[in-house]
Amino acid sequence: MRSLSSSVVILMGLLVLWAVPAHGQIVSYVDTDGKRVFVNAEPAPTVRTPKTPLLRTAANGEPLRTTQTSLEASPVLSVAEQANRAKIEEMIREVSARYRVDPALVRAVIQTESNWNSSAVSRKGALGLMQLVPGTAQQLGVSNAFDPKQNLDGGVHYLHMLLERYNGDLDKALAAYNAGPGAVDRAGGIPQYRETRNYVQKVTDSYFRPGSDRLPRAFDMQRPIYRAVEADGRVVFTNE
Repeated sequence: MRSLSSSVVILMGLLVLWAVPAHGQIVSYVDTDGKRVFVNAEPAPTVRTPKTPLLRTAANGEPLRTTQTSLEASPVLSVAEQANRAKIEEMIREVSARYRVDPALVRAVIQTESNWNSSAVSRKGALGLMQLVPGTAQQLGVSNAFDPKQNLDGGVHYLHMLLERYNGDLDKALAAYNAGPGAVDRAGGIPQYRETRNYVQKVTDSYFRPGSDRLPRAFDMQRPIYRAVEADGRVVFTNE
């Protein structure tokens, strides 16, 4: 994925003219036509059309379509599972507000990472709801990755850090969540790893599907951006 183009920089500049604060972390992605879309724009942007997974193939070379559609029925949950899900949803709302991340994005990551199983362990040793690897969990202060509250705090905090690192570029942030920031930086975008490309596809399909409750202004608690004119006439934008 290319870095932000000059046209995008101009667009972001227009949002903060007249020396008034323009609230909101702008999360963006590039659609299938190559157009960059900002998900917290007003009015709410058109729902992204899910892309067809490009890398999974059958033995005869024909592509396999593995992405679920919005028409597929959700699995029926037991009473106990519904109660547990309700507790997790409450935690998601709280931690998402604290780190200014759209709760719908957190749900999409959880669905893809662990299918809502707080005891999940991947073959690579990632743990819990948001599948934190032990090293990352330790860096984020998570002592028990199987504790949903700790896991969510660490996972959403990490997701927030990646969105900040990549200036709201959702595809890069998700790729870094899966493959690590080093791999994304070396590739200059989504690495050519089958698992990572399928992962980004699956999370974004879930996030942008109809009915995901994606919030068009999910990042309004971000610090405001101000426009100032220096003594030499230069225009400077700052969030301080």
